[in-house]
Order: sequence, then C-alpha cells, then structure tokens
Amino acid sequence: MNSNFRRIAVLGAGVMGAQIAAHLANADVPVLLFDLPAPEGNPNGIVLKALQRLQKMEPAPFVTRERLNYIDAANYDQHLDQLRECDLIIEAIAEKLELKERLYQRIAPFISPDAIFATNTSGLPLAQLSAVLPENLRNRFCGVHFFNPPRYMPLVEFIPGPQTDADVLDRLEPWLVSRLGKGVVRAKDTPNFIANRIGVMWMLSVIHHTERLGLDFDEVDALTGPKIGLPKSATYRLLDVVGLDTIANVIEGMGRNLPDDPWAPHFSVPAWAAALIGRRQLGQKTSGGIYRREGRDTRVLDHATGDFRLAGGKIAQEVDDILKIGDAAARLTALRSSDHRQAKLLWSCLRDIFHYCAVTLAEIADCARDVDYAMRWGYGWKQGPFEMWQAAGWQTVAEMIREDIEAGKTMAATPLPAWVATCNGVHAAEGSWSATAGRLVPRSSLPVYRRQIFPTQLLGESRNHGDTVWENEAVRLWTLPAIDPRILIASLQTKSHAVSKAALAGLSEAVTLAERDYDGLVLWNEPPFAVGANLVEVLALIDEGNFDGLERFVADFQRTAGLLRYSQVPTVAAVQGTALGGGCEFQMQCAHRVVALESRIGLVEAAVGLIPSGGGCKELALRAAFLAGQQQYGEPNPAVYAAFQHVSTGKAAKNALEAQGMGLVSPTDTILFNPNEVLYVAIRKARALSECGYRPPLRPRSVKVAGRGGIATLDHGLVNMRDGGFISPHDYRVAHAIAVALCGGEVETGSLVDEQWLLDVERQQFMTLARTPESRARIEHMLNNGKPLRN
Repeated sequence: MNSNFRRIAVLGAGVMGAQIAAHLANADVPVLLFDLPAPEGNPNGIVLKALQRLQKMEPAPFVTRERLNYIDAANYDQHLDQLRECDLIIEAIAEKLELKERLYQRIAPFISPDAIFATNTSGLPLAQLSAVLPENLRNRFCGVHFFNPPRYMPLVEFIPGPQTDADVLDRLEPWLVSRLGKGVVRAKDTPNFIANRIGVMWMLSVIHHTERLGLDFDEVDALTGPKIGLPKSATYRLLDVVGLDTIANVIEGMGRNLPDDPWAPHFSVPAWAAALIGRRQLGQKTSGGIYRREGRDTRVLDHATGDFRLAGGKIAQEVDDILKIGDAAARLTALRSSDHRQAKLLWSCLRDIFHYCAVTLAEIADCARDVDYAMRWGYGWKQGPFEMWQAAGWQTVAEMIREDIEAGKTMAATPLPAWVATCNGVHAAEGSWSATAGRLVPRSSLPVYRRQIFPTQLLGESRNHGDTVWENEAVRLWTLPAIDPRILIASLQTKSHAVSKAALAGLSEAVTLAERDYDGLVLWNEPPFAVGANLVEVLALIDEGNFDGLERFVADFQRTAGLLRYSQVPTVAAVQGTALGGGCEFQMQCAHRVVALESRIGLVEAAVGLIPSGGGCKELALRAAFLAGQQQYGEPNPAVYAAFQHVSTGKAAKNALEAQGMGLVSPTDTILFNPNEVLYVAIRKARALSECGYRPPLRPRSVKVAGRGGIATLDHGLVNMRDGGFISPHDYRVAHAIAVALCGGEVETGSLVDEQWLLDVERQQFMTLARTPESRARIEHMLNNGKPLRN
C-alpha cells in the first residue's frame, strides 16, 4: 500500500491538535485543521486564534514561519464535506469519551472509503471508541498518540483497535517513522498505554516515597533528574510542566480503569496537589504550582506547612558520592545499603518501577523493547527501566526486589512474575523479551527500518560497525558491505568530532582512497557531526608563538576542504546533530548533503574571535556572486549582507530548513525528519550520483566581488555600533575581518577574482585576528567555560 498522504485533517485545534497540524505542515503535508465554529465573528475564529498562538510558542512548533501557510482553517458546521478529500484524519479533541463518541458519529459519513482514521487519545480505550463507528470504518481506525511537543518528542504510541487491519498499521507506521521522524512503539489497548502507564507510576512512586521519608520537593528533584539519567525537569518540575490538573485526571483515570491493579491503592491525587488544584495553581500554565517565580527567585511549596520558600534543594555529599560510582551494580547496591533518606528514596523508587514494569509487561506491551523505548522517547530517560535493571545485574536486582517484597517494603505485595527468574536480562543480540511469547523477539521487519543502519541501541544489543579500511588516531575509514561495499565512509574519532591535524590527514587519505578504489565518499559521525577546529591545538600554537605553524594548519584545512569539493567521486555529508565552524565548512564543500531536520548548523567562529577560514567565507562569497549574476555592485548584494549578518553574529541555524535559508545547506540537498536514516540515504545518494556519471565542479576563475565598496557599506554600520557602545573594539575587528573576507578583499567593487584569491583573503584575516590577545582570550574562555567571552 502507498504510505504517502496527500492531505490530512486534524480534528481539534487545542494545544496538541494545533501542534500536530504544525508538524504535519513541517513535513510538507497540506493540513485541514478543524474545531467548533466560533460563537461570534469569523466561524473559523477558534482555529485562527490557535494558529496565532502557534507562532508565539516556544519551543517553536514550526521549523520556519511560512509553514503556517500549509494549514487551512475549518469548522464542523461548514466544512465537513472537505473530509472526503483527506486520506488521513487525526482526532485530537479533549480526553472525554462522550465528546469523542459524539464527534465520531458526526464525521463518519464524510470519511472516504480509503482513508485512515486515527485518534490521538492518551489512554481512552480504543475498543470503546471503535464501537461507535460504522462497521466499514472500524478496520481503518487506530490510535496514534503523539507526545507533547509533537515536533520535538520522538515517541508515537501506535495502538490497534479490536478490528484494525494489519495492513493499515503497516501502511501508517513507515510514514510516521520516515516522514515525521518518529520513534513508533506499538502498544496494547490498555489504560494509558505504555509510556504514561509507566511514567505516571514512576511519579506516584516518587510522591509516595517523598512523603514516607519526609523529603522536600526540590530536594527530590535534585535526586530524580540528570543524576540518575532522567531529564532536568525531574519529578515535581515535570508535574508543573504537564499541569497538575492534567496529571490528576490521568491518576483518577487509572483508579477508575485499573481497579484490579495491585498498585491501585496508590492511584490517588495527594492532598497537597488537590489543594493546589483547588486554588487553580496548576503549574506553568498558571504561572505557579509546586514551583513559582517571584521576581528573580524561584520558590517551592513546603508540603509540611503549605507555604512557599526559596528553592535550593541539594543532594547530600554521601549520596552524591554513591551516584558517581561508575559501575551500575555497585551504585544500586550502595543506594540500597545506605541509611540516608535520599539514598533510600532512590532505591525505593527504582525498585518499585522495576517491579511494576515486570508485573505489567505482558499486559501493556509486546516486549521489553517497547517499554524502554517508550520511556526514552516519551519521557526523555537516558535508559529505560528494564535497561537500568539489566545494567545493574538482572538476577542480583531481582533477588533484592524479592527480599523487599517479602519484608513488606514495596508498594505492592504481588510477586515478580516467574519469567524474571528464567533469564539474565531482557535485551540481547537476538531481540528483547516478550512476556506473552515467552521468548526473545526480534525488531520489526518492516522495510522502513532497513533505512536505520544504526537504530537507537538498547543495552545488550549488538551493532554492526562495518569493515575498517584504514584508520589513524582521528579518522576511521570503513564500509558497510551489506548496504554498498563500494561507498567509503569517513568518521571522525576525536572528542566531539573536532577537526585536528590528524583529522585533516585522515580526511585527505579518505579522498585519495575513495578516488582510487571506491565509487563515492560519505562523511558521517554519530552526533555531533563536527564542532569545528580543535581549539586546544589552535591555542597551543598561539601560545608557542608558532604562527607559521598555525597558518600551515589553516592552509591544510582549506586544502582538505578543497579535496572534498573537487573529488573525482561524489562526496556526501551525512549531517545529524551539530555542524559548527569547521564542521559546517566541511559539509558545505561536499557535492551533496543529507541533513537531519533538527540539526544545528552554523559558522560560529566569531564567538572565539576568529573568522571561518576553511573555505566558509569563500563559499558564501561564491554563492553571493552566483545570486548576483552580472549586476553591478554599488554596495553588497543581499546575499553578502545576509551572510555577513549570520557570520558576524556567530548565528547557528536551529534546523536544516533555516540553514537552507542562510546558504549553509543547498536548496537541492536532502532533508530527513528521522536522523537514524541519514547514513543510509547518504550512501544511496552517493551511489546515485556515481551511477549518473558524477563530475566535480570546475574551479571558479572569475568571481565578481563586492570589494572596497561592500566593505565600506558593512563597516559603516559597524562603526556606528562600536562608537555607540553596542559592540567592543574587538567585536568591530572581528566583524570587519568577516566583511573583508566576504567582499573579496581590498579590491575595486565588481573586480573579478578566482577561488584561491578568496581563500587567501580569509586565511590572512584569520591570522591577523589570531595574533591579537583578545582573540586568544576568547579561545581560552570558550575552552574553559563553554561560552563566549565579550572583551
């Protein structure tokens, strides 16, 4: 079945519905966004206001502002007939069964015979929702639960209804994975599905043990965040983000729908939360909940007194020392053995979530992989609960849990299921444990997953790292024979994939080998793509006074970038994560780029008092000249001016589409929503270019540049900012050097120069700045503090 959708309707313009529509528009899909007719004025007023709110939201739901134009407003009174034109309809109205059922009855006659109908419910039974649909629609009905915010959160829970056809699921899943970039987990039709079932149980466990041990909310947040591999929002801050009223509804729903769950006595809203809800102190959406801001201060609820006090909870030193233990088994054992209340909380919460996951696995998921992915992708955990358990020693932890169950220390007395004793972990090279099947089950065999050469790896799984062809300390050259044995892959092995002298040597060798023995070359690194030149090496050369050596390094950088550009075989940059500074310059030089949507790309050298000198300024000057055509330069053309604004401020594009607008990614390049597909597509693109008889571009010999006139125009604004105190004298020096490089140096406006001239100019400007004490101080500050120095 074709897995493309020409037009999609989203029913409900609330927070989730509007953001789902925005992400569909990001993916180049025309969207029809429905809601009730407005009581007065424009009947589409509710949707139009929702679209206005989208433009103000942070983080931004749209990758670029013009994506808004892909969404059309509609209402249920006037536009239901337009549903016939939609081949996918996603319902995202309020989580009330009666409202959904009423809407389903109303829209069902307008859904085309081939369309898929999906609900974004976060936990209502698909069986009940399906029952109100016509018989001929039930086989095309399923749950597609996005997590908030839909653009950024990878997880989509995919839930079949009682009569959903398998081919409907197999058609929709590849589209969710590849077109929308999602991590799809197939869940069973049980209350709250997987992520919220486990995630809310984790929060209830933390709340229970917080009260039992008499700990403070901010103290617990210090414990239950990054220190144990969870997001900075931890527990109580997360409750504020989600909304206390929302969490209360979920908890109450669990109480109603899971009366036989052994943990059911704990499915209740704590008194302090009920009191806050009663006062409409719901969290961030009401400017206060468990935490609130007062001026510059953050205050937190003291649940013992009901008053708010300054937040500042800390981890005790002895507990922090335990959390620094590298071995997971030793760390967990130390937590369990400690008498400190903070350690007791962490052991108790981890023990109880392991216990709960084991008991509910057969009920909620096909296998343990789905549980761990759900918590990674939906809640931002670094490892899923089963991974944490397995890392600490499966049977050792199981015995600890059994001992605590027998001693009455756990939240429920139900025993661990028998299957726990039969294995030494739930993830292995062969697959992940299915409590239903009683065996390890492999990953999905859907063809879309063949595009993920390196999918998100779980603890215990193996990975094929390909065949190494050549390597040095900084670069590994390798192939993937199963994908294409004649496409060479180059990967940096330096810290953060910084470009060092050894890296330049390795990349030079990559082009030599590719031209001699292969049909193409792909540059790929697991995120980040590359952070630029190795500043440690740069600073060492400056401190040694070895400026000749530094200039040789810059010249070698330019030469290596030129090898990528003029290679006799196609070079393809596979970019995911950040590509900054020299990393950005290298990807700019390649014949083609395959870029993950959420990649951060930019020429940011100004932040360390330098300018792009690996061909970045040269490339922007070439592109400006191409866009200008034969026009006469009275002052910089718009492309030069825009490039200057980006480079002089050290701006990095927040996503690949923004990078296209900045001239850092070409309009003809490939942008993918799923970062796990980048390497596969880059290899296929290199193969396609080779098969089409790829020839490298000719070196430009007649490049028209802005010259002195352009420099003077750009300088005019800089001088005003410097004299007005908006930038420092050294900020002016750096920006002036960028202007000189982009305008082709101190030549007459409209002069014709060649590519080497542009490279020489940018290198000379780089070296002038590198000799200043101010730039040296900026480099050192960035290395020591990770942020720019303004001097």
